[in-house]
Amino acid sequence: MDWLDFTLNLPITDPTWIFLLVLLIILFAPMLLNKLRIPHIIGMILAGLVIGEHGFNILARDSSFELFGKVGLYYIMFLAGLEMNMGDLKQNKGKALVLGVLAFVVPIVIGFVANVSLLKYGVLTSVLLASMYASHTLVAYPIVIRYGVSRHRSVVIAVGGTAVTDTLTLLVLAVVGGLFKGESGGLFWLWLVVKVIFLGSLIIWSFPRIGRWFFRRYDDNVMQFIFVLALVFLGAGLMEFVGMEGILGAFLAGLVLNRLIPHVSPLMNHLEFVGNALFIPYFLIGVGMLIDIHVIFGHGDALKVAGVMIVMALLGKWIACWLTQKIYGMSALERQSMYGLSTAQAAATLAAVLVGYGIILPNGERLLNEDVLNGTVLLILVTCVVSSFITERAARKIAMDEAHLEEDRSREPEKILISVANPDTIEDLMNLSLVIRDPKMKDNLIALNVVNDSNNSGNSEARGKRYLEKAAMITASADVNLKQISRYDLNIAAGIIHTAKEHGVTDVIIGLHRKATIVDSFFGMLTENLLKGLHREVMVSKFLIPINTLRRIIVAVPPKAEYEAGFQKWVEHFCRMGTTLGCRVHFFANEETTPRLQALIGKKYGQTMTDFTLLDDWGDLLLLTGQVNYDHLLVIISARPGSISYDSSFEKLPAQLGRYFANNSLIVLYPDQLGEPQDAMSFSNPRGNNEAQHYEKVGKWFYKWFKKNG
Repeated sequence: MDWLDFTLNLPITDPTWIFLLVLLIILFAPMLLNKLRIPHIIGMILAGLVIGEHGFNILARDSSFELFGKVGLYYIMFLAGLEMNMGDLKQNKGKALVLGVLAFVVPIVIGFVANVSLLKYGVLTSVLLASMYASHTLVAYPIVIRYGVSRHRSVVIAVGGTAVTDTLTLLVLAVVGGLFKGESGGLFWLWLVVKVIFLGSLIIWSFPRIGRWFFRRYDDNVMQFIFVLALVFLGAGLMEFVGMEGILGAFLAGLVLNRLIPHVSPLMNHLEFVGNALFIPYFLIGVGMLIDIHVIFGHGDALKVAGVMIVMALLGKWIACWLTQKIYGMSALERQSMYGLSTAQAAATLAAVLVGYGIILPNGERLLNEDVLNGTVLLILVTCVVSSFITERAARKIAMDEAHLEEDRSREPEKILISVANPDTIEDLMNLSLVIRDPKMKDNLIALNVVNDSNNSGNSEARGKRYLEKAAMITASADVNLKQISRYDLNIAAGIIHTAKEHGVTDVIIGLHRKATIVDSFFGMLTENLLKGLHREVMVSKFLIPINTLRRIIVAVPPKAEYEAGFQKWVEHFCRMGTTLGCRVHFFANEETTPRLQALIGKKYGQTMTDFTLLDDWGDLLLLTGQVNYDHLLVIISARPGSISYDSSFEKLPAQLGRYFANNSLIVLYPDQLGEPQDAMSFSNPRGNNEAQHYEKVGKWFYKWFKKNG
């Protein structure tokens, strides 16, 4: 055997070398393009052009590119739906609808006129070709994800508008295709619309229920990932079954699973990682392999057709974004962001040209000829380049502006301490910290395990290290750093207090104590000692279902809570939690506190979906039993003795929670309090306790006695 006998046959057909070459492109293209300041997306498309059959013919666009390309295309649309802030979408649904309609109507009108007058095409050809100008694909969406501005208003409007525009475009495609399949008679149009509406309603109704059922029963990350991917392809397949393109079903699947997959969850990180690392680059490389530069510049009217197509597509989208900006008084940067995202042509454009190319007219010609086919790939290349450059520039500017605003806010650096002592509650506590933390801050989570000083067994220390490792695995899968601390102390409360003071902790999360004996208290000695020795915000939590399956957050707010030092902080935490989970936050407060809540939320957290209900009698939480369901989270804003909002009715709180809300997930929150902890001794309070509440009880007793006998 001649070991030096090596012949290179192009294109490469061996699966091992094909996959290796694609991986090398995905790996090295960004490194090279970063130095040239070219967006990664353009690099993937250009790499596809170079290695494709119209370039150096290194690889053929075989079934693997079709398979992975389709997965990547669905992934882009799915992530677009998944990343959307539903609160922002509801607030901006009018703007998104206007942009979507304008982005469809304007290009199709000016495109039809140009196709008839300049290219001399027939009516049906002009309509189908103009619909290609109207469609767009969120090819540049990974850029806004990378800059962390996917929830900016302009991005939400652009993504929502994409759903509207592509739906209308795909309907035109289905209608034109139906004309040449003999399906255009009678009730064809009505039947098509009915099928799409019925299927869309079925997905919206069934997918969240199926997902919630699955996530409550299975917590394995791999199973959850495969399950979500299966739903994406089920939605896409069902849309194709009724005659629409699968991208619409994938986008709809992302939209309805939005609430079940929090933005900062491990599952979300896995979905983004796999898509951005493999499927989406595969799709972009496959798009580049379609481009044939030689044919475009070689013969025929392909260059003229391509020029008209490019000008009409870019001009139509710009006019639509400009009109939307002027109608709603938006900034030029927001117009630039919307234009960048809505310019790229790929998915629906390819679908339309392939359908039109496959339709043979009675005179033997194709509905869309080879000039249009070749012009389309140039249209895809140019619009993807323009879209990527504009989106990159706009996203960077938006990110810089938001970072500047964050720097201007004078606030104490957030540090959240999570006490991990029970292996059954670690996952819930860590997930809670992930949904309330400030995502713009780094290294703001601390996991603590305290080993009792009197217990010197090595088992306790080893067990504590396992707990910390489990906590770190959860945050690492969400791409969040976690500082792990293990310490010996007299007891857990003392360990938490000392660690909080040493590391400048601003918030503490602990699990609800489980009663060991019948005489044991509801919260346990840990909570009581912690509240006495620490004036920081403390969350005592108990979760019966996974956090991502919660459908509503019920917050019971006591009178005078707005005067506490930690009022704004806990409002921010639960607004952030509601926004991340995509669920509604329902506040129950009296008529004095409610306006303060509404003003604060309207000013700073307007994107959160909120409701407000008057709660006149704070002493009787039995009124909330009809409001809190099994899949709701009940939050009780409590207070330390001696604080402004403390009321004697808080003494009945443990009994009420244990009796009426034993089957509910709940959080009891003690807000920040100015001054020293309540167990601090002073000249006026040598015993370290507060008797003000007893005076208040006496005053209320006298008031009721006079009222009764008056």
